[in-house]
Amino acid sequence: MNSVFLKISRVGSLTGGTKWYLSNDCLLAAKRMMYAVEYRRFYLHDLESIVIWPSRVWRWRVTIPALLLVMLGASLWRWVNSTSGAIFCGMGLAWVLLELALGPTAASCIRTTGASVNLPLVRRTRRAQKVLARIDAAVRATRGVIEPVNVPANVPQSPEPAVQPSSEVATATITETTQTNGS
Repeated sequence: MNSVFLKISRVGSLTGGTKWYLSNDCLLAAKRMMYAVEYRRFYLHDLESIVIWPSRVWRWRVTIPALLLVMLGASLWRWVNSTSGAIFCGMGLAWVLLELALGPTAASCIRTTGASVNLPLVRRTRRAQKVLARIDAAVRATRGVIEPVNVPANVPQSPEPAVQPSSEVATATITETTQTNGS
């Protein structure tokens, strides 16, 4: 079996980082810590969910460095000269604008059949949709799921009764949930 791994994401850190690779049957995480590399393999047929959400520490990434730079700039403005103070105040403002333009940092959780792992899949939430779409396409190809066909809005549909018996409602909900979780 000859698998080709395509790099789909990279989340760096000061001591290493994690690179994510996608194959036709698995998702591979190569986590580097200094001089050691730890590999985690997630088989696509075992994936239950991948959840990405904005990290709460993102606000601190914006405010703390910006406040420190502005306070340093204000003190330099007062005691040294206005040029150096303006430079550091400008750096604080540039830091805030850059962080706001890049968007919130992301945290993620990958759930498989037997485990739940918190590894960063993407650095920022704005990139999450693109990476998740590639993983979703690979999972659908592995499981052989055919994309649902969208019905045009102008097709007349048969009228349904306004109130359904409770057993039919529960059955419809369970089958819809099973179809979405299975894909």
